[in-house]
Amino acid sequence: MIEKTLVILKPCTLQRGLVGEIIHRFERKGLHLTGMKMIQLTDEILNEHYSHLRGKSFFQRVKDSMMAAPVIVCCFEGVDAIQVIHALAGPTNGRQAMPGTIRGDYSMSCQENIVHTSDSPETAVTELNRFFKPEEIFNYKQVTFDFLYACDEY
Repeated sequence: MIEKTLVILKPCTLQRGLVGEIIHRFERKGLHLTGMKMIQLTDEILNEHYSHLRGKSFFQRVKDSMMAAPVIVCCFEGVDAIQVIHALAGPTNGRQAMPGTIRGDYSMSCQENIVHTSDSPETAVTELNRFFKPEEIFNYKQVTFDFLYACDEY
């Protein structure tokens, strides 16, 4: 099934000049970029986005890190895109991520770990709605689409 999902390129990604490399890896896999913009996250939106971490000792550290510089929010689409992107990203802790994953290749940290990715279809919908207006996500057929999947895969 074709899914849409959120990827946030974190402040550390911008500061390290890795934006193009990370987007390239998703595109090279065959994921379809359907929305992208740079924003500065606020305390308010981070309280909502990371509400499941409220009460944890590292909650403020996470928010401070995510507000250190702008982020780039992206909407990617593809068959099983949520699982595929999660696998490409690797485990949250970059020191535990295998080489070949984004975090395994570019991160030595649990916090400064390059990307945030949605972890379920429900979360993807909620997060995309949090960061994008409907008119900021585009539906268009990628010319390579028929060469990415067999006709019965989508």
